[in-house]
Amino acid sequence: MSLQRGIKAIFSLLRITLGIVPIVAGLDKFTNILTNWEQYLNPVLVQILPFSAHTFMMVVGIIEIIAGILVLRRPVIGGYVVAVWLTAIALSLLASFSFVDVAVRDLVMAISAFSLAKMAKLIEN
Repeated sequence: MSLQRGIKAIFSLLRITLGIVPIVAGLDKFTNILTNWEQYLNPVLVQILPFSAHTFMMVVGIIEIIAGILVLRRPVIGGYVVAVWLTAIALSLLASFSFVDVAVRDLVMAISAFSLAKMAKLIEN
């Protein structure tokens, strides 16, 4: 396999993974089949929300679905959006010092999304 084909294969794997995972997680915000997503909210944030934590998580779900679609359709922009989004989630978890393991995983995924965006810029040029 040539280097170029190998890079394109890695790029495709990242794009599909980082596109599908936010869509699935976003859809699950409406069903809580995978987990109870509200447990991950920083308690300080919950106190200042102008609506319920459940409503907030549904808004988050919509944002995640859009972000996943963006990754699939426009990987440069989508990669950066997902990287920022996952970093914000990780920082929120770290600020409350809860679910630190999830925060670390989100940071790893954020780095992957950032890498996807950088690769997309190289491949598209």
